[in-house]
Amino acid sequence: MKVTIISGSHRTPSQSMKVARHIQQVLQDSDYCESAEIFSLAGNPLPLWDQRVWEDDPEWNEILKPMRTLFGSSDAFVVVSPEWHGQVPAGLKNLFLLCSKNEVGHKPALIVTVSAGDGGAYPVAELRMSSYKNNRLCYIPEQVIVRHVESVLNDDPEKNNPSFDGYFRERIAWALALLGQYGSALKTVRDSGIALHKKFGNGM
Repeated sequence: MKVTIISGSHRTPSQSMKVARHIQQVLQDSDYCESAEIFSLAGNPLPLWDQRVWEDDPEWNEILKPMRTLFGSSDAFVVVSPEWHGQVPAGLKNLFLLCSKNEVGHKPALIVTVSAGDGGAYPVAELRMSSYKNNRLCYIPEQVIVRHVESVLNDDPEKNNPSFDGYFRERIAWALALLGQYGSALKTVRDSGIALHKKFGNGM
């Protein structure tokens, strides 16, 4: 199974990227994942959506080719999002406008949100509500909210709060293993061909 980890923070460096790298390492050390790559939105590498995306515009096709190739070859996704003002970052929302069912349709995704404090729930709700409709990405029922992120998942053990760090490491490993099972199961759905329907190309 091939997994793409989307690091949704615009910042460089960012706590979201730290979490994404930890997730990548867990996947690489597992026996169910053959490849785990990070797609980072640091520095806003993608322009804002405009209607030319739907018009087979050559400029947009060139810009989106790396993303489409990576996402299209992936079996599952992990979406890592910080909480900014109670919201998902604009660049991450823009990414989902640029994705289609050809890249992410009927593939499972695990939501992982990041908070410096006790937050992190709002981005979960936002992603589940409005980021999947037409591209048909399938969020699994589990999610991980990494609270007090600066004190966990650090390479230096001295920077980790022992009361929290072990819990998040264990919870992430379990959620990723569950994602792996969804990855195998939903491949059957895609291979069946039933998901490809010309008349019902968009969600309701």
